[in-house]
This record gives sequence, C-alpha cells and structure tokens, in this order.
Amino acid sequence: MNFLTGDNGLGKSFLLDVAWWVLTRTWARGIMAVPHSSDAEITYRYTKTTPGFFEGKNEFSRKDYLWKVAPGRPAIPGIVIYAGVDGSFSAWDPARNYWKDSKEVGGDRPKAFNFSPEEVWRGAIAANGTRYCNGLIHDWVSWQKGRESPFDELSKVLEVLSPSSIEKLLPGKPVHIGPIDETEYPTLLMPYGDDVPLVYASAGMRRIAALAYLLVWTWHGHLRASRQLGVNPAREIIFLIDEVECHLHPQWQRRIIPALLNVMQALTSNSGIPVQIIATTHSPLVLASVEPEFDEDRDAVFHLSMQLREVRLEPVHWAKQGDVSNWLVSEVFRLQQARSLDAERAIEAAEAWMRGDTSVLPAGLDTGESIDRELRRVLAGHDDFWPRWVVSREHASQ
Repeated sequence: MNFLTGDNGLGKSFLLDVAWWVLTRTWARGIMAVPHSSDAEITYRYTKTTPGFFEGKNEFSRKDYLWKVAPGRPAIPGIVIYAGVDGSFSAWDPARNYWKDSKEVGGDRPKAFNFSPEEVWRGAIAANGTRYCNGLIHDWVSWQKGRESPFDELSKVLEVLSPSSIEKLLPGKPVHIGPIDETEYPTLLMPYGDDVPLVYASAGMRRIAALAYLLVWTWHGHLRASRQLGVNPAREIIFLIDEVECHLHPQWQRRIIPALLNVMQALTSNSGIPVQIIATTHSPLVLASVEPEFDEDRDAVFHLSMQLREVRLEPVHWAKQGDVSNWLVSEVFRLQQARSLDAERAIEAAEAWMRGDTSVLPAGLDTGESIDRELRRVLAGHDDFWPRWVVSREHASQ
C-alpha cells in the first residue's frame, strides 16, 4: 500500500500519471506531461519478477516533443489499472498491450486501454472499427441473462467492495427505462427492496460498480488473450487510484482499501495473487482503516508540501493514530485542531492565554472573558478542552 497525501494542487494526480507512464510507457487518457524546461527527466526504480531492480531515466526532448524511451518491452509483468477521479479508467494488460515494436505480430494492438467515463458505461470502439469494450451497461446485462461466469465474479467483487456487511451491493433484475429506449439497464437491489437502475444510483455506488466491472472486464480479457497467445496469465495487479475516497460515505471509506486488497482473491478464488495499491487520499478514515494491516517494511505514506516555492515529496514516519481526529492533526494532514476554524482559533487563543503569551492573542480574543464567551459559542458542552480551560480560569481567579 502506498498513499500520496498533501494539499490540493501540489501534484498527487500528476505523480499517478507519471507512475502509470513508468509502468506502461503510455500516458493515461492520452495526456502527456509536458515540462516547462528542456532538461526535465523522469527517473524510477521498481522490482520485477527476476531478482534485482529495474531502473531507468528518461529525458524530455523538446525538439521531438516527447519523452525518449529505449526500445523494448516494459519490465512490469502484471496488470495495471488506473481509476481516475473523473470516472475515467485506464488498463494495461501484458497480454493485450504488450509489444516490442510496430513490426511485431499483433503490433496494431493498443498500447493501453484508455476509457472515458462515457466509454466505461457505453463501450469503446477504435478508429479501425475494433470494439475494445462493450461497456458496463451491455456486458452486465448480457452476462446476467446468459448466466455467464463473469457475472458470478462481478457479483463477488461487488460484495467485497460493498459499503458494509448490512448494505451490500447486490445486482437486481435488468430493466428498461422509459417507453422508447430499447436498452436494458443493470440494477442494484437496494436495502429497502427496490431494484434501482444503476444509472440512477448514487455517485459512490456508480464509481464502485464501474471499478468492479473494469476489474472483471480486464481480468477476463487478459485470461482470454493469454489462452490465445499460449502464455501464462499475469500473477500480480497494480491499482492506481486517484482520491480513493471520492463520493464514498465515511463507513465506506473505512472499508475500501482492505476490500481492494482482497478483491483479486474474490475474483480468482486465489489468495496468491499479490496486489499493490498506489492511491491519493485526503481522508483520515482511509489511513485509519489500514492501521491493522500496515507493514512498514513494504507499505508507505508520502506527503507533498510546498517548501521555499518548491514542491517536495517526503516519506512520512508511520505511526498508528487511533482516533480519526488524531490523524487530522498528524503530520499527514497537519490541522491545528480537528474542529471548525472558529473553534481552532478560539482554542489557540485560549492556549496562548493559559501559557501567558498574550502578545499573540488576536483582536477580539485578547482577554479571558472574551475567549470564554467564544469557547462557549463554538465548542460542544462535552468537548474535552473544557476541563483544562475551567481549571486554568479558576487558578487565574485565585
């Protein structure tokens, strides 16, 4: 598990794009990273199936307007899936997207699959007419009505990725929407007993359903291509996920990473396929959820910050924080208080007053009485700051 944290606009999504390029030698969604300077380079290192590391350094050629890449195959042997925060998905398959050069047999295979949100749902057709993907709507209903094995696996993946053990994602019966549209739409059986068309489900349910579908689509397409080519299937999978908590309720945020780590076991009935996750997150619940499983020898948290007008990526020393509010004030999220801005301002003023540092008190909060009034306005009656403040006020009045 690898988590990228930091403020908005510092480059978390950019790092995912670069990681995708390093692993696949393609750019997700076809959008290339273009540097401002002509001497830019990308250096990287990762493990592979054989002993040792695969290392590389690629420079940007402004004249050719591309990143220079040595000929040869990408070294990573597994499947790579990239889930964008906008609903787009990219997939790289070592069987369907592996190539040496354009003269290789099957050299017209796509370098990667890049699907827009619409293509995920409705299907994708190449310029030469090749249909890469039928889309979630068609495949889900087709698999379900044909009682095909992909539907059984889709159901298992949906169950693993469900928001809770009570509120499970269960396929309902396909339905038509409106009197004109001949399309049959997949549905989810809701806890209150109704089948709701997936296109009308919540944003969180749609994103997880799309992820589940792309996992099944990618895995089955990979197995089919592997059989046709006479090669062994991949033995590992890498997830790149931008804002993994996007659209998810807090209880779902606590389950999503552990679920993704177990999803390949549900998909393949094999616990021996390793899964690596590189995810960006703004959620303390996501990090709290992995505390029981976090292994400092193989997992990591990184933080992006602005230092002297430069963005720095630094590893964060791992420490269990327990309560989610402790994560908010940790070096990962760096809030002064896990409260509202007004409450933070009042408590900071109260703490300065208690230690006698009246020079830093803000206007309007420069006396014990004014601070007390503000604390009463912004804090709950059971807030754990009250005992300290009450004792301090009593001591000051003696």
